Amino acid sequence: MTIQLVYPALAQILWTFVVLGILFQRRRVAFRNKEVGMADIAVSTERYPERARLAAANYANQFETPVIFFALIMLAMEVGATGTVIVALAWAFVLTRIVHTLIHTGSNRVPARAAVFALGVVCLFCMTVGIVVTVL
Repeated sequence: MTIQLVYPALAQILWTFVVLGILFQRRRVAFRNKEVGMADIAVSTERYPERARLAAANYANQFETPVIFFALIMLAMEVGATGTVIVALAWAFVLTRIVHTLIHTGSNRVPARAAVFALGVVCLFCMTVGIVVTVL
């Protein structure tokens, strides 16, 4: 069952690359449309149009709570907390990250984005509890 936790971890890594692709594309479009020039972004990225800034913010988000996720995946595999519930929580977390990106880089409705983010944090907390229970 340990191998089952590799799949959501790989999915989260792949999703981070997808978000990087979105960021790259939006910045490329901003340059192509002459919305920004090299001098505009030499010191700060604040001059990018909003769509590109949202993608950049979401890319940065991929290195926040997912860090906890990856640590929990490793801990779960180490202590044998690899049952169906932990695997389901791991997949649920990845799903919340995908939905969070779609909201953040789309409508950017903050209440919806916050709710999805909070659900992801709940998944992480439940994974933590599951690992603690296994250790005890």
